Amino acid sequence: MLDKLMTTDDLVKYLNLDLRTIYGFIKNKKIPAIKIGREWRFRKKDIDVWLDDHRVTPAKAQITKRKILVVDDEEDVRNLIARTLSRAGYEVEVASDGESALELLQKNHYHVLFTDLKMPGMSGIDLIEEAQKIHADLQSVVLTAFASQETAIDAVNLRCASYLQKPLTDINDVVTAVNNAVRGMARA
Repeated sequence: MLDKLMTTDDLVKYLNLDLRTIYGFIKNKKIPAIKIGREWRFRKKDIDVWLDDHRVTPAKAQITKRKILVVDDEEDVRNLIARTLSRAGYEVEVASDGESALELLQKNHYHVLFTDLKMPGMSGIDLIEEAQKIHADLQSVVLTAFASQETAIDAVNLRCASYLQKPLTDINDVVTAVNNAVRGMARA
């Protein structure tokens, strides 16, 4: 029996990723794909095997329960990052904007703030500055689709542990960045 092939739109829905991220995975040969004419197709069973092989387990992450706050105005990105970090053994909460994140930061202690840079209202850089006033030891990771030298310098000046660019070519970069931030807490 032949497997039904998924289209890129099917894969976007199945993995809950944006199309740019899927094409980044294809371009970097990070995901099993078949080119038929000018279109990409995917076997569900190959994608399921790929997902199992690329899940990061708590043993790989080498962590104890650490609290991470993920802030991104894009719901799909926010949920993908939260799921990835949860699978890696982290305790994760989410916020859709800087103001909501600050409310959570005033009520709870987090080890790492994982934030998008460009959001409506408060930017990620402004959020990190305010968050560090609440918790001086808070580590941060920046994610942005609008990377520039200026924002990279701002992130360095705020002692950000990592600066990631969208679209992510490997979702495990999220876990690596947070692991590095947690290790940075130990050195601080």
